[in-house]
Amino acid sequence: MNELMHALIVRAPMDYNVEKTEVPRVPDGGLLLKVLACGLCGSDLRTLRSGHRKVNFPFTIGHEICGQVVETGRSYRGNWRKGEILAVSPLVYCGECLFCRKEQYEFCTGYREIAQAWTGGFSEYIALPEEAIQHGTIQPVPKGMDPVHATLVEPLSSCINAQEKGNIAPGETVLIIGAGPVGTLHLELARSRGADQIIVADISEDRLKLIETFHPDLLINSSSRDLNEEVLRATNGYGPDVIITANPDPSTLVQSVEICRKGGRILIFGGLPKDKATPGVNMNTVHYNALHLIGTTIFAPRHNAIALQLIMNGKISAGKIISHQLKLSDFNEGTKLALEGKALKIVFLP
Repeated sequence: MNELMHALIVRAPMDYNVEKTEVPRVPDGGLLLKVLACGLCGSDLRTLRSGHRKVNFPFTIGHEICGQVVETGRSYRGNWRKGEILAVSPLVYCGECLFCRKEQYEFCTGYREIAQAWTGGFSEYIALPEEAIQHGTIQPVPKGMDPVHATLVEPLSSCINAQEKGNIAPGETVLIIGAGPVGTLHLELARSRGADQIIVADISEDRLKLIETFHPDLLINSSSRDLNEEVLRATNGYGPDVIITANPDPSTLVQSVEICRKGGRILIFGGLPKDKATPGVNMNTVHYNALHLIGTTIFAPRHNAIALQLIMNGKISAGKIISHQLKLSDFNEGTKLALEGKALKIVFLP
């Protein structure tokens, strides 16, 4: 029998707990990591609540991982050695599709993910398969970087991809609808790109209070104030140059089309529920106002490398964004805080 470890075991939606299970064996061409930290993502919360089409229970999730190499496989041929600390993002590209061959990895048609195809990081140890070593997004953590902060590399990478596609430029006004961890990352990233005015809206007063410490130029509680009126007033009636929908509410996409500046860009960052994925967007407004609707998802290795550098250079306030560091044994308490909107970003330490 293998050595035992503690790991989160999800048995069914809303049926999960930290239990003892076997330490995974190191894959022949892969690595065994001791997990140092693993961040809690909004998609993790959705999986806990409702399940996931790519996750078969019982299973261990968690995909914002930082870990230390403790063992290499017999046929491992990579560059990382025992003792090295790695920021492990979950994407494993197929390496064979048209987009991979063109190095447009963010469009890979056959990618798989750690915490879906392979067990995730809410555990004491995680096995990285050879495929992840060859085609994944793994970065060595620079000396001096807190492993906890390195867990932000994965979500920040997606934000970088989105803002790169949206070409946020100096002097522009940016509206971010959603004041959660991703909205906060977008705020700091837009500021680092030179945005002149950053407006943040949310329906949760608790979340708005959390993001207030990051000093957006304007905060709007859209549950008590008219978002359209407030944004147009703040932009002299023109609307924002860029709007980022960092939430899963389809009504915010409709609003974005109504208030975006002529020629502006709308970054559709938050995925929508399947049964609400066709909101009544006025395409005549899109047409006559020459709006750009830009959908983005996942990221390429270059975005991953940029994310690590931004965190290391202090352009992203990782220590502020991570509002809670909890032991893995306190997982249920942490998810409760997140579900109630009383935490910004939670990272679990096995």
